[in-house]
Amino acid sequence: MSGSTIGKIFSVTTWGESHGKALGVVVDGCPAGIPLCEEDIQKELDRRKPGQSPYSTPRKEEDRVNILSGVFEGITTGTPISLVIFNHDQRSKDYSQIADVFRPGHADYTYHQKYGIRDYRGGGRASGRETVARVAAGAIAKKILSQLGVQILAYTLSIGHIKIDPERYDSSEIYRNPLAMPDKEAAGRAAEYIQQLKEKGDSAGGVVECIIQGLPGGVGEPVFEKLDAVLGKAILSIGAVKGIEFGKGFEAAYTTGSQNNDPLIYSQDKGLYKETNNSGGITGGISEGFPIVFRAAFKPTPSVRIPQKTVNRNMQNIELSLKGRHDPVIVPRAVVVVEAMTAITLVDYLLQRILSRMDLIKKALS
Repeated sequence: MSGSTIGKIFSVTTWGESHGKALGVVVDGCPAGIPLCEEDIQKELDRRKPGQSPYSTPRKEEDRVNILSGVFEGITTGTPISLVIFNHDQRSKDYSQIADVFRPGHADYTYHQKYGIRDYRGGGRASGRETVARVAAGAIAKKILSQLGVQILAYTLSIGHIKIDPERYDSSEIYRNPLAMPDKEAAGRAAEYIQQLKEKGDSAGGVVECIIQGLPGGVGEPVFEKLDAVLGKAILSIGAVKGIEFGKGFEAAYTTGSQNNDPLIYSQDKGLYKETNNSGGITGGISEGFPIVFRAAFKPTPSVRIPQKTVNRNMQNIELSLKGRHDPVIVPRAVVVVEAMTAITLVDYLLQRILSRMDLIKKALS
């Protein structure tokens, strides 16, 4: 299987299946001299691990990470970093009923079309559990960004039709409620909505918003490798993401040029600033040096107990009602995955930026 690697200089390759022995990741191109221990990675993994709330799958996985290579005495050595997370709570028998059935909304049919074989246990490689490896790699990328003054903050903007109110925005609430919503009232209403869906055997989707602060201007490559294009690729590679928009996004299509442009202003007190951020902090595929804002739309979890029409491998029409352990909403657990993919992309592009100008190359080699 190709397509499991992302990045040019800071390269990340994930491996493993939902019901296999383990999942893992190899990170190549990480600079030497970064303080790194298993606890640095574990605190990120703990944000996405299952079984922590009524709104996630009850599958119990500790998701303990083991560093196999690339770190010596708590410092990265510049060699490939290999990480492994072992599975412990697989219940593969829960999936025996769908061994020859294509589940609606899953990658069963497309994997079968491409490979002629598929791992039906929890979706195999197509399972959301694959993201545990991304989060582990993202923890390393975040360690690098922290030394460069770059911060990434993602949170649940909406679940179903329930959206946070900017007037009630409280960043501390992201870590206080299990839905990762920075609005206590909206989180309460969303919890009630999810509970209603759970009782019906249904699921919900939602939107994750991400804000990048401290990224300097000039990051990104023109034409085919624009910063928003590669961020879009990274975020869309998360299994349940069906759309992404930057800044004003799709709303920009309904405005005029004079309304959508961001006026640039300079003052001695503030320096250069913008009155608005409709661009989302990226113009011409290159970072402006202002906050980057994007939103990712997540589809509802496709595993539902409500009977659905589908077919089996013999192309016979059947009705399927899924059993097993599934998230009624994956958005809250996906928040840290969005941060991880963002961090991985930014590190790779910051390293590429050094090669774009002779003065930066000389500074790097001095």
